[in-house]
Amino acid sequence: MEQRAPQASDRLERERELHDALRGELKHNELYTSNKKFYAIAGSNIAFVERWLRHRCSGATVLDYCCGDGQMAQFCATAGGQAWGIDISPVSIENARRAARAAGVDKQTTFEVMDAENTTFADDMFDVIVVNGVLHHLDLPRAYRELSRVLKPEGEIICTEALRHNLLIHTYRRLTPRLRSAWEIGHILGKPDIDQARRFFDRVEVARFFHLATIAAVVFRRTRVFPVIRATLEAVDRVLLRIPWLRWQAWMAVFVLARPRKAEG
Repeated sequence: MEQRAPQASDRLERERELHDALRGELKHNELYTSNKKFYAIAGSNIAFVERWLRHRCSGATVLDYCCGDGQMAQFCATAGGQAWGIDISPVSIENARRAARAAGVDKQTTFEVMDAENTTFADDMFDVIVVNGVLHHLDLPRAYRELSRVLKPEGEIICTEALRHNLLIHTYRRLTPRLRSAWEIGHILGKPDIDQARRFFDRVEVARFFHLATIAAVVFRRTRVFPVIRATLEAVDRVLLRIPWLRWQAWMAVFVLARPRKAEG
């Protein structure tokens, strides 16, 4: 087994402790979860990923990579896949198992506590992998290498990640350090980080950018007019985020990785 430097072990332990707390005792503490208000506008990116998965999950072996409470694994199971979920946080894994039982998909899901940078899975195990807002928590080359290893040659990975290029959004992150780890703040993905995946995959394609004008709808999230304002601003974003120089200012990008380069060391 690969020997880790103490620095890597310390980082992983801090991530485990943070996410055990955020998914356990701090789950409903608004001081530590206040950034969740922004996810009121996240319906369009979730719907995009779910449409993508619905066409690929039936009969597939699927991995929800750093699964948190396991929502994406549940979705993949209901779409006909045999879904695995892994996370470094034992609290998250227990939440995921409990939620899968409640949803009646515990026979189609398996959840395990595991280091995402050094999994125990066999080579070429998964047809589909879902990566939902987690790469910025990880050592990126290690994560890309491991994803490439466990993906089947004909498999595909769909990733949703926040972007770092918008100065206002990134300033907010730096001004709210209690909401995330120091590693996370310093490793939000940018275009060079997505391009780095080309070392490990022959196909790296940004499928869609989400949420620029739409962010303004957050302040209306508790009002009756919120659905109309959100829909209007989403329409504006569909125009704005076609502009090459502007699209990287979006809050999120969804990208696809495929054709793993197995020889990469």
